[in-house]
Amino acid sequence: MSSGRGLLLIADIGGYTDYMGSHRMSLAHAEVNTGRLLEAVIDAAPGLELIEIEGDAAFLYRQVDPKAPDALVDEVVRTAAAMYQAFHLEREYVAKNLCPCAGCKQTANLTLKFVAHVGDIATQTIRQRLKLVGIDVILVHRLLKNPVTVREYVLLSEDLYGTGSSVLDGSAHEIEADAEGIGRVRAFYVDVTELDAPVPPPTALTWRGRLGRTAYAAGAGMPYMLGLRRRRRDLATAIG
Repeated sequence: MSSGRGLLLIADIGGYTDYMGSHRMSLAHAEVNTGRLLEAVIDAAPGLELIEIEGDAAFLYRQVDPKAPDALVDEVVRTAAAMYQAFHLEREYVAKNLCPCAGCKQTANLTLKFVAHVGDIATQTIRQRLKLVGIDVILVHRLLKNPVTVREYVLLSEDLYGTGSSVLDGSAHEIEADAEGIGRVRAFYVDVTELDAPVPPPTALTWRGRLGRTAYAAGAGMPYMLGLRRRRRDLATAIG
């Protein structure tokens, strides 16, 4: 086990619970579509390492040089903007397939929020998988429950915000959150839609392209329909 400073980022899909319908096909397609969205989000952050898929969220990390932390806020904001853009582009493509089930058509209702923190962590490898431990790992997860009212946002812990916030130019809003087991903590958030990362219009899908995406959802969703694969939310609950 080794220790050091780390940048922690959670990208969390909002509206997931309401999105999951009761019909088996809708559930299966919702799992497939959520997977595609998470893949797009993760691919948009090549500078961060994926630690875990936690139900409908991706937990990412990178080591930080404690002697040069000044650009962390700028990095988080740029990364979140890129992930947000990738998420919404993929969301548009998914929602335009030809399947009429709720798991496909209601994809357009999903949102994306981010929570980020910098702190001291310990790393260990278990069965060739990197694991992070420490109070700061707990804190970034606790910050997912907060009083922010905007639908899509980037929330920065006080420790992270204090490393420098030039890119936000005073636009961040301060909040106080009750972190279970830790206490009251300060944090700062910005509406992701206000960042300088407009989502370009998606490329128009041809009929063949829409048919291909429909076939993919149907084929990839079959294991979920047959009970051969477990839902991400159920699997995360069983593990955690």
